[in-house]
Amino acid sequence: ESVKIYENYMAVNLIVPNKETVDRVCKGVHALDKKTGEIHTFTAPVTVLATGGLGKVYLYTSNPDVATGDGVAMGYRAGAKVANMEFFQFHPTILYHPNVKSELISEAVRGEGGILRDLRGVAFMEKYHPMKDLAPRDVVARAIDDVLKRTGDDHVLLDITHLDSGFIKETFPNIYRTCKNVGIDICIEPIPVVPGAHYACGGLQVDTFGHTSISGLFAIGEVACTGLHGANRLASNSLLEGLVFAYRAAMWVLENKTSVDFDDVDDWIVGEAIPSDENVVVSQDWDELRRYMWNYVGIVRSDKRLARARKRHDMLQNEIAEYYWKYVITSDLLELRNISTVAHLIIECASMRKESRGLHYTSDYKEERDEFKKDTVLSRYND
Repeated sequence: ESVKIYENYMAVNLIVPNKETVDRVCKGVHALDKKTGEIHTFTAPVTVLATGGLGKVYLYTSNPDVATGDGVAMGYRAGAKVANMEFFQFHPTILYHPNVKSELISEAVRGEGGILRDLRGVAFMEKYHPMKDLAPRDVVARAIDDVLKRTGDDHVLLDITHLDSGFIKETFPNIYRTCKNVGIDICIEPIPVVPGAHYACGGLQVDTFGHTSISGLFAIGEVACTGLHGANRLASNSLLEGLVFAYRAAMWVLENKTSVDFDDVDDWIVGEAIPSDENVVVSQDWDELRRYMWNYVGIVRSDKRLARARKRHDMLQNEIAEYYWKYVITSDLLELRNISTVAHLIIECASMRKESRGLHYTSDYKEERDEFKKDTVLSRYND
């Protein structure tokens, strides 16, 4: 009975009145009521970010549309430390079809004999790994990425037509049904697939209780960088991580009750913002950002690609900032602003790591280097 849920609200910013000092304290959030457009002030002695991932920063992703990195972006803007944003896991096979979003094609399909082919029908995995189509996930994703960049194609094919149709339908009923619904019979034609952003190992840096570098602010789940995943997440570890850190955070809060003074918390000031008549700018910037992040800061990076991404992103961020301060806030604008912040963090972390390790692979530094056996940490105020 003491819990009140506010539906159709979206957090805008964390309330951290002293964010430019080292002893930051979070005192709640300003949140947008998406129905009325009003921004409300919610104060609290403890604020927990459980906002999930940020896969929508990339053109192709297994993540839902809401995975726009809101928590990471808000935390960074408020002065929280962010770590290891360069380590992003890509699932090698997502269904490529205009009428389907975020539909995974299980790696079990390759496990049962599925063969990856280019659009000319040529199997290619033997060129990249002795285990061919059974190679590790990140190797397969890099191989597909290489094929796409060399050929200019926008997808590859996963072929199981050589397997018995009864076996296919019995073993992969959901995949069969999903593909059939969009006109693909996987028993007689290959599945169009493309790699997609899947899971972020980086995020807001937290301690073993989920506490960020800002007092009173916790981060739980994919929004957090706990260190448990290292440079490459193992499947399902994230579920256990979320459960354990949620419990530990709750226990810490119950055992360390603190009083907070809210006298320095101000309500949101709209100022001279006006309703926008140029919403096409939001969709244009969104599409442009996701495409250059995919091409330049995706599965395989290089110094040249990262430099190109930074140049384009600096221009885009300035445009988004100008738009943000001029027009009345909407949820679409907030998501664009947040995903832009996240893109900046990924670009900067990837640029700092001059080696290939785990999920971060750069063609300029293909080996691990001991000097980079550490977290990549960023802070807005460089402290």
